[in-house]
Amino acid sequence: MGETTGGTGGPSGRMLELLSLLQTGRAWPGAELVARLGTSPRTLRRDVDRLRDLGYPVVSSPGPGGGYRLVAGRAMPPLLLTDEEAVAVVVGLRLAASARTEDAAGAAEAALRKLEQVLPSRLRHRMEAVLASTEVVSRTVPSPDLRTLHLLGAAAHARQDVRFTYTSRAGERSERRVEPYRQVLLGRRWYLLGWDLDRRDWRTFRIDRITDPTVPGTTFAPRELPADGAVGFVRASARLPITRHRGVVRFDAPVEVVSERLMAETGSLEALDERTCRYVTAADSWEWLAITLAMVGVPYTVEGPPELVEYSRVLARRIARAADG
Repeated sequence: MGETTGGTGGPSGRMLELLSLLQTGRAWPGAELVARLGTSPRTLRRDVDRLRDLGYPVVSSPGPGGGYRLVAGRAMPPLLLTDEEAVAVVVGLRLAASARTEDAAGAAEAALRKLEQVLPSRLRHRMEAVLASTEVVSRTVPSPDLRTLHLLGAAAHARQDVRFTYTSRAGERSERRVEPYRQVLLGRRWYLLGWDLDRRDWRTFRIDRITDPTVPGTTFAPRELPADGAVGFVRASARLPITRHRGVVRFDAPVEVVSERLMAETGSLEALDERTCRYVTAADSWEWLAITLAMVGVPYTVEGPPELVEYSRVLARRIARAADG
């Protein structure tokens, strides 16, 4: 007795449709798959066995209400993507390849080359159209090591303590013993939220400033996260970290106008009244902050510190000389 081919273009087309259904992540009752594929229970079982032979880990549950589900396996089997999914993955990889994360950009480039080689021409044209009309403008920032991200993430998942050397904003190095909880990507920087065992408090660490991380093997009982949650705590710490180096600026414009024009990743912007607002931030570079403030395009007053005042004066003189020249 031959196989039931159904309406999917023969055995090969039927298997591709079966794989597409299983890759949605849900468990499919056998009867529903038979109906969707227009085949027989016996043919369905054969197709599932073929997928297993190809490396796809399909598990099944017996009985009248039994079904099939695709689970994680030891190896990475081929994926079946829709046109929209394929374009989204390629564009995402292209953007990741332009990032400044060490090792990640190279991995993204390698994956991108593999995908581009097998993209049908219709998808390649769509991808090229999207990329040709897209510009990625970013300020170069220090990047974390991909292996450090993996080690911290694995330790947080396994609830294992970590030790590392940390370099502060002022350039001071210290040895830290930390319970890692979350890695947070804020703007273009990666942060680690952890419980500092020596300081007995929550701390936020910029991951690009972490070196020589190790996992000694000790574990910890999880604590309740800060009240604002991981993202809220990290965002607040990034806006106003524990440092005396804070720039304070008053803009003579409504907060709605300034918030749309201020190209800054951190800081606190609050309205003083309907026509003015104040911006408070810590800065890695006073020169960069002075340039950023000037680019807002509205009148403002630097209230402090003296370093930001001086850099603003230097920038003003430089611009004046350029205009006169």
